[in-house]
Amino acid sequence: MTIQSKDVRVILDGASILNGIDIHAEGKDFIGIIGPNGSGKSTLLKCIYRVLEPSGGAVYLDNRPLDEYTYKESARRIAVLAQHNFYNFDFTVQEIVLMGRSPHKRYFEADNAEDYQIVQETLDMVGMSDFIHRSFSTLSGGEQQRVILARALAQQTPCLILDEPTNHMDIKYQLQLMDIVRGLNRTVLAAIHDLNIAAMYCTYLYILKEGAVVASGTPEEVLTKETIRDVYEVDARVFKDNGILRILYYPQREEV
Repeated sequence: MTIQSKDVRVILDGASILNGIDIHAEGKDFIGIIGPNGSGKSTLLKCIYRVLEPSGGAVYLDNRPLDEYTYKESARRIAVLAQHNFYNFDFTVQEIVLMGRSPHKRYFEADNAEDYQIVQETLDMVGMSDFIHRSFSTLSGGEQQRVILARALAQQTPCLILDEPTNHMDIKYQLQLMDIVRGLNRTVLAAIHDLNIAAMYCTYLYILKEGAVVASGTPEEVLTKETIRDVYEVDARVFKDNGILRILYYPQREEV
């Protein structure tokens, strides 16, 4: 599967949020979208998973404009793990994950044995099978995020979009989630806040600042101390530890 944004621009309340964004992902790419808060990471992803409509430019799936797909067609191709998940009703974990099967079903079609088997398998993958009959609202933030990942996996799409997926998670479950996603052999687009997580898991990075791509390349190519200083305005040491790229930040000292 191929996903492209071409000259995507977004203007909200008169403010320019995205200023002509071009990105490309295909095959088993694990693409990281990184940058400071307010740089446009989530806005870009929302254009791709159809929460926002670009003010200009376009998004393409397999070289076909996104707006030519029905919402159900695009939901069979792209699943989303977003930052916030609010439900007005008290669903069980099983009911939440079953929602991931809806793009594959006709209106009012009942859930079948295959659907329930897929739900069980995806909950096993994220370590939440023991919670299958628990109320979703009683779970911790990290547990809820793992259930929403299971729902996304239940969609069985060739592409997965993650919008800062490790928010609210303990370190153990951050790494577990990213390990699961990396092992899916799908196209992944992820907005990531933690540069060390991005360095560990992504095959390619786009760095956004003030709504524009200011650097792109492999983690080794773009996560340099100079770029981190320019984009994040902090000093850092970038080094390898057992072959893994690491970023160590230095405390900021106020000038006297």
